[in-house]
Amino acid sequence: MIKIVLAEDHLVVLNGVKLLLESQSDLEVIDQGTNGNMILEILKSGNIPDVLITDINMSDMDGLELITHVKSDYPTIKIIVLSMLNNVQHVLQAFQNGANGYLVKNVGYEEMLYAIRHVAKGGKFICEEISMIMLDTLQKSPTAFLNIEQIMLKIGLSEREMEVLELIGEGFTNLQIADKLFLSKRTVEGHRQNLLEKTGVKNTAALIKYAIKTGLMQ
Repeated sequence: MIKIVLAEDHLVVLNGVKLLLESQSDLEVIDQGTNGNMILEILKSGNIPDVLITDINMSDMDGLELITHVKSDYPTIKIIVLSMLNNVQHVLQAFQNGANGYLVKNVGYEEMLYAIRHVAKGGKFICEEISMIMLDTLQKSPTAFLNIEQIMLKIGLSEREMEVLELIGEGFTNLQIADKLFLSKRTVEGHRQNLLEKTGVKNTAALIKYAIKTGLMQ
């Protein structure tokens, strides 16, 4: 029996995934939470799963931070990200933090079930959609995955600032970014100003141009 804990803040998604998993004789959902802090409390209580399935965008503590904490304190737990985000940088960051698998939320049932069983046995898994996106990115830019972390370190970008940068590049306003990342508008404005200062550019257009030129953004 593969024991599973779910971390997901959208109840429709949470209940749908739980229903699917509980229809399988070899899978058992032993607990669930809507943010990273809740999951850590579950683990501290001794309810330890074989596999943790987590979203990325959650309030209080997001999935990327949760992965880091879980891998540090509970290294035997396998972690699969289940997210709407299909951005290559989120995928790479998740694996760098310790994830064992990455699925997008429109993944098919059979692929999800295979991924859980494969990861539980010690394997790694990336869903077909992400694999195709990564292959397409690599074909267009062979160096696309090589130096993102080094560039971030060189100019002093935090993971949160990187998330804000990606959303700026997708055309979202400060208010929309705040909503997506569960931040205040003022906090997002602060991150945007930090990005301008750290990259040495004067406006958003120049910021996006800089990010594409350096490989921070595809």
